[in-house]
Formats: sequence, structure tokens, C-alpha cells
Amino acid sequence: MFSGAPPKDDLQTAIELSLQKSQAEEIELNRAARVKRKSCEAQGESCSPADWIRQDGWPVGIHNMGNTCWFSAVIQSLFHLPVFRRLVLNYCLSERILEKCKSHSDKRNIAFLQELRCLFALMVGSTRRFVDPSAAVELLREAFRSSEAQQDVSECTHKLLDWLEDAFQLAANGNSLEDKKENPMVQLFYGTFVAERTHEGKTLSNIEQFGQYPLQVNGFNNLEECLEGAMVEGEIEALHPDQTISSGSKRWFSKLPPVLTFELSRFEFNQSLGRPEKIHKKLEFPQIIYMDRYLHKNNEQTHNRRGEVKRLKEHLTVLQQKLECYRSYGSGPTNYPLADMLQYMLEFACTKPTSVSPAEDPRLAASSPTPPSNAGPSDSSTCQQKHSSSQRMPVYKPFTQCRPPMDAPPHPAPHSVTEEELRFVKTCLQRWRTEMENNMDELKASIDRVSQALEGVYSDNRLCQVPYRLHAVLVHEGQALAGHYWAYIYDHSNQCWMKYNDVIVSESSWEELVRDSYGGMTNASAYCLMYIDNRLPHLIAEDTDDETGQVMQGMDSLPPILGRYVREDNHWFQQELREWEEQLYQPPQEEPAAPTAASTSTRVPSKKKDEAAEPVPQPGPAQEPTGEQGQEPEAELAVKPMMLTPAMQGIIMAIAKARQAFDNEGPEAGLIKAFQEEYSRLFELSQEETTAQQDPRLHHALVYFFQNKAPNRVIERTLLDGFTDRNLSFDDIIMREARAKLRLIKPEDMDMEEYMQWHDDYSLFRTVFVYLLTGLEQYQHGKVREALNYLNHAYKDNTMLLRRGEKRGVEQSLIALYRRRCLKELNDNAATLFRSSEVSGAEEGVIIMNEAVIPCMHLMSRPDMISQEDLDTMEAIRSHWCSYLEVDLDDSLQLKLGEFLPRVLDCSTERVFLKDPPTVLSKVPHDLCSRLAAIMESITNTSVVAVK
Repeated sequence: MFSGAPPKDDLQTAIELSLQKSQAEEIELNRAARVKRKSCEAQGESCSPADWIRQDGWPVGIHNMGNTCWFSAVIQSLFHLPVFRRLVLNYCLSERILEKCKSHSDKRNIAFLQELRCLFALMVGSTRRFVDPSAAVELLREAFRSSEAQQDVSECTHKLLDWLEDAFQLAANGNSLEDKKENPMVQLFYGTFVAERTHEGKTLSNIEQFGQYPLQVNGFNNLEECLEGAMVEGEIEALHPDQTISSGSKRWFSKLPPVLTFELSRFEFNQSLGRPEKIHKKLEFPQIIYMDRYLHKNNEQTHNRRGEVKRLKEHLTVLQQKLECYRSYGSGPTNYPLADMLQYMLEFACTKPTSVSPAEDPRLAASSPTPPSNAGPSDSSTCQQKHSSSQRMPVYKPFTQCRPPMDAPPHPAPHSVTEEELRFVKTCLQRWRTEMENNMDELKASIDRVSQALEGVYSDNRLCQVPYRLHAVLVHEGQALAGHYWAYIYDHSNQCWMKYNDVIVSESSWEELVRDSYGGMTNASAYCLMYIDNRLPHLIAEDTDDETGQVMQGMDSLPPILGRYVREDNHWFQQELREWEEQLYQPPQEEPAAPTAASTSTRVPSKKKDEAAEPVPQPGPAQEPTGEQGQEPEAELAVKPMMLTPAMQGIIMAIAKARQAFDNEGPEAGLIKAFQEEYSRLFELSQEETTAQQDPRLHHALVYFFQNKAPNRVIERTLLDGFTDRNLSFDDIIMREARAKLRLIKPEDMDMEEYMQWHDDYSLFRTVFVYLLTGLEQYQHGKVREALNYLNHAYKDNTMLLRRGEKRGVEQSLIALYRRRCLKELNDNAATLFRSSEVSGAEEGVIIMNEAVIPCMHLMSRPDMISQEDLDTMEAIRSHWCSYLEVDLDDSLQLKLGEFLPRVLDCSTERVFLKDPPTVLSKVPHDLCSRLAAIMESITNTSVVAVK
């Protein structure tokens, strides 16, 4: 590292060019990693509604809102700590305390904790596979004053725990030291340590509080070494002799928190490069760590053990230095193993002496002819180069290859050596080599013994009384300025490791955790370790019922108010699923003939086989023909890709119109302009006249709200919700701006029950329309019995809507008219079957009366729903059946008539339930509009018209 930049020279320029290239490669790698990650997220967030549904008992993922994987990793590790989850879910402040909270920080902390409660509640009881954390994330982002820069885990966790501590301090209703000790966040995550130092022969000490304990990674191999280095700043700080610091300060834990979190410092700032760098060094950590030797109450034992460790380490250092002298021998710039050098000398002495000059090669003299006298200098030079290269000595290992290859040139050898000299040299060299090998073996054995003694210094049972189990590992993959976070969390119930990677939750293993967390192999490594006190079972104990003692899971473990919140969200999720199913999954259409060139547009199959499908523009790449005759592929599509609703298309058009304001004045101005555009469009649409062939209310909920004089706050909130839809992720700046505006709406500014009631009314209005249209279509196709059931439900639900306003429902007279027609026709059919000569026909007639006609008459006879036309129809039916009393019938028919005729005459004598209609999926606005136009045209023309 350099404090200043040296003068630029050629070398410096080359270094800078290399650095720029490495930075470019790093940016490209990070970009590729992000693309890969987004691809994985796209697979995790599949467009198929079935893939959104949570599997029973499986944990919930968290949606990545863009650079928020850090938030997901932290929240998942805290949520899956049952003691912390209970504290958050059961957090409550009295009205008196809330009134005292005037500062911005207090309000922000309370708001964040409330958002965290809602998020935790969804993670407990949601039917979604992953949940949206945007509300809580945005509060944290505002605190960091950066919505684009990726935050790291320690920064996020520090801020999060600080806010939670302050919020729980408000519940404690006091700021004294004693009150803070009662703060559950302090009790759970904060401990104390004693800092001791020697000054002028006196020992000074003070007690300090800590939350997440920072540990250096450089210079250490495992977590225990990191802790030794952090606790003792002296000659035994590190377990490596070159890591000593001449300082007498020491630290001892005086109180360990139940949840002990270690921050692993894996980033350092490179001053010469002017940017941070990540430390990819390998660091091991155990699943169980014993904290006894770091406690102040064990300082005497630990001090003695550290003295022993120091002595053993010094002895180990001496042994390693001695061994290194044998392995690297020599006084020059290059050293060699001493045993190898003795072996080389032995081989030299044993090589057969030669009388030939080293400059001559007898092999060349014997095998090569004399070069011609007229050979030029270039030929001579080439020959010399070849000769020189052939004389190079090959490199080989003396112990595994004692003799050179046969085709290698001869080794150097002594010119002359006597037998006595050779015998003397061989004896000495062999003896010395054997002595060296024995010495090295003894040193290795001594090193092993001392190393084992070092490992066993703290293995005494007296220093294994405070075990902490690894609960979560937060992993970072990437470089210092970019990367991705995920978490490994231990499932204490099932005793297995789980991997939480944004929306994807999967079962893992310790081996996979080690591979991703230790570091040193890839650019992924652990960044934060969370241990819990293994002696406190309540930390991981699930909630139990006070009366039965049984474990409460899911919705049963939530407070009532959060239970209602989750049920409402699940209700909206089911509605989303239905809408997706309506758009994505349509049954295949039966075409009467092959499509012609004039009719090969993309078609959306209808729900009924005898209805034509509505042409809809289909985005996306063209499909290859699959038919044998090469028909247009669009005509054969049975499942189409995601199609935006008309409401979403309107919002996209509004954003396009506001693009200039967005570019010139910023996202807030762009959102306001787009909001005004869509508001004006829908208001104008609400002013259109409702006719028999079209109803503007079907196009959008806001048209319905405008016509029914809904409160402005409901209208504005609904439209603002539309701009926060995840389908706008292509323009996430507008989406984030809308979500920020949405969070500004305070609870006292919006009555959510009223808001939900308006949306429930609109949903019921569309359901009534579906029942009405389906009933009319069934009637026109001769299915009178099915049609009457749909019309009964349409009339009943529509009556509920009309009680709240004239334009809340459909025109009631239209439903009543066709309900009477169906009732008359069905009654005539029942009467005909009853008078038939066949026994089965008479029984079928009675079934029709009991299951269709009498329930309908019961519904029509209610005082709040009856009309004169209905009274006349029911009177005609009663008269018709009473006329059979004057007819001579078989005894069996007389008996059957006597059973159901009293119910026909007085429908109020018993409780009658309507048969539930089949589930109708299609409530898509454009589908309802086209069906309405088609059925009303059929009514006018008295002929069946297909939906186009």
C-alpha cells in the first residue's frame, strides 16, 4: 500500500493499463453475475400462477426489489430465530405512548417496526411463495440516502438493530440505564466486555457494550484465532509469530448475549488503487464454539493456558526453523534441500571418470561427419547453437529418478578418482544423508506432538461449559463494490441447513455451506456469523398454547390484528391467481374449418366450445407451426403468455405520455403527470352513458368508483396502487416513486376497511355480471336449469349492491325478466314430466321442483326482493299445480304431489338454500364487455350470437 502516487513512467503506465483492464474484467464479471442472478430470479419468480403458491410447511422467500439481497439475508436469519420473531409480532404501544412520540426518529422507528411486523406476519401465514418487503426496505434506503448503491450486511444490521432497540425502548417507557437493561433487543443481542490495559504499572479497566463483534480475517486461519487476535493485543494476539503487536491491552467478555454475532472484516481499502478490495482468504469456523476461554471469570485459567500456548508456540517455532534449515540449505541467493544436495554429490562421485575434454562431445565425433571447409559462418553458428542446446542438463528428481534418461547427454564426472577415495566419499555422504533424514523425521514428529498439544490446551472440560451453536451464515459473493448476498440458516426443528437466496428457498447441507462460506476457493465467502447460546432452549422454542401446551403454527401463532391482515392479503392473492388464470389458461378452441389468410390473427379461446374467441393482439416471438399442413401457429395456441390487463395498458400509456415530464423534471413530476393523465381518462370514461350493449364500469374499478361517488382518498389510493404493480418493473423508477408516495399515506389518512369494502363491492359487481351473462348464454343454448341457478345468484348478490347505491349493481329488471322466463319454462318442463306415463319422468319432474323451482320461488317471495311481475309468475305456477288436485292421478303421483305442493303454496315454511353455481374464471374486462354486447344483440335479434 502506498500513501501517495509515484511519478508516471512506462512501468506505471503499464500498471494503470493493467488495472483498467482488470477493473473492466471485474465489471464484466459482476455484470455477468447479475445477469445470471436475474435469470435465476426470473425462474424463481415464474409467471405461472401455480409457481407463486407456497407449499405447505415450506418457508417463504423474500422478493429482491433491486440490490436488496442484503435485507433478505438479514431478515431471514432473524425471522427464523423464534424468540426474535415473537418479540416483533407481539410488539405493541399504548395510545398514551404514541401521543408522546413527536420526533421524526421515533415515528420512523415505529413505522419500520410496524412494517416489519406485517412482513413477519406474511412470512408466517401467507399463501404466497415469496413476499414483498418494499415498505420496510424503502425506510432503510431513506436512512442510507441511497436507493441504488448496494448496502452491506453489517451496515444494514447495525441500522436495523438500532431502530428496533429504540422502538422497544419506547415500549419500556424510560431511558435510564436500568430501563435500557430491560429492553428485549439489548438483552438478546448486546453483551459487555472488560477492556484492561497497563499504565505505569497499574491495571486500568472499563466495561463496554457491544452488539456485533468485529473480527479481522487477514492473518488468521480459523474463528478461534480471530478471537484470540481480537481479545489480546499483545505478543500472543495472533497464533502466528509474525503477527505480534507490542501492546498490553486485553479484552474479556464479561457478559455474552444469547445471540452472538461476529462481523468478518473481508474488505480493505487499497490506497494505491484508490478503491476497496475484498479479502478472499479462507477462514474456517465450527458449528459449535466454546466461549469459556474468552470470559473474564476464566481469565486466570486462560492466562495460564495462554502462557502454555506461548511456550509451545515458541518451541514449535524453533522446531519449524530447524526443519526449514534442512529443507532450504545454503548461504547463497538460492537454497536447496540438504538431503538432495548430499545425494547429488554422491551421484557425482559415482559417475564414471572420463578423459575427454568437457568442450568435446565424443558422440558427435563418432557419428557426425566433418563439416565441409566452405561452410559459412551462419552454418557454423547454427551448429554451435544445436551443440549448446544438446549439452543442457535435464531436470530430474534424485529419489524417484536416480539415473538420467538414455538419450540425455552425459553428466559431469571427476577426471580421476581412486577406489579408496571413492569408497571413503561414498561412506561419508551416505552416512551424512541418513543422519539428515533421521533428524528431519525427528523434527517432524516433534512438530506433530507440539501441534497436538496446542490443539488440546483448551480442550479441558472446565473450558467447555459455554457452547454456542451456529444459527446463520450470511454469505457474500462478488467483489468489494458489487455482489450478491444470501443466507444459510439452521432449521432447528428438522435439524438441517436451509439456503435462503431471495425468493428461492432450498434445503442445503453443511458441505455446501462450507464450500460457499469458508472462502479461498471462489469469490464467495462468509461475511457474518450468527451463533446462539446452546444452553437456552427458549431461543429456538416455538409458541405453545397456554391451555393445551401444543405448538402453535401458522396463523394460530399470530396476534388477531395481524391474522386479519394476512387473511386479507391471502384474499387478494387468490384474486390475483384467478385473474392470472383467466388471462393465461384458456381452453383450446374448436375451429369449424382451417383458418384462411383473412382470419389468421391471434385468437383467445373462449370458455365455451360454441363461442368464437375474441381476437387479441399477441406480443412475443412467433411460434413455429406444429400442424401437418403448416397452419398459422397462433390459431393453435392453447396457453398464451402473460397479457396485460386493460387497466395496466392504460397506466403504461399514461407513463408514455408523461415521458417528457419525467425526463425534464424528474420521476416525481413524471409520476404526477402520468397519474393525472390516467385519472382524466378514467373520469371521462365514467361520463359515458350506460346502454344495454355497453357498461363503462366493466373497464376499470375507478369508473365504478367515479359513478358511485367514492371518496377521493379511495380513488387516489386505488390509482396509485396501479402504478406500484410489479408488471411495471420495466420502468422501476416510476414504480419506486409510486411506492414511496403510497408509504406517505398514514394510517389515520386512510380507512382500510372502507377501502377494502369498495374493492369488494367492485369485485362483487363483476361477479354479478359474470353470473348474469353466463345465465343468459345458458338460457339461449337451452340449458334452462343451469341458467336459472346463475340468475338466482346474480339477483341475490345484485340486491345487496343496490342497497348501497343505485349504480352499485346491474339493472335489476333485466335479471328479473329472464329469471321469470327460466322459472316458467322450467316449471312447464317439470309439469310435463310429472304427467308423463313413465315413473322416471315423474321423479325427474319432482327433482326439478325441489331443486330449482321451489328454491327460486323462495328467493322471489322475500319482502325486500319481490315485485308485482314476480308475484304474478308465482301465482300462475301455484294455480297450475293446484289444478292437478281436480285431476284423477295415480296414487303414487297423488302422494308425490302431496309432498311438494305445500312447499309450492307457502315457500316460507322451510329454509331453502340455493345451489352454488360452478366457478366462473373469466372476469377479464374486455371479455365481459364483448360478451355483454353479443348477448344483448342476441336478445334484440332473438337469435344466438357468438362472442367476437
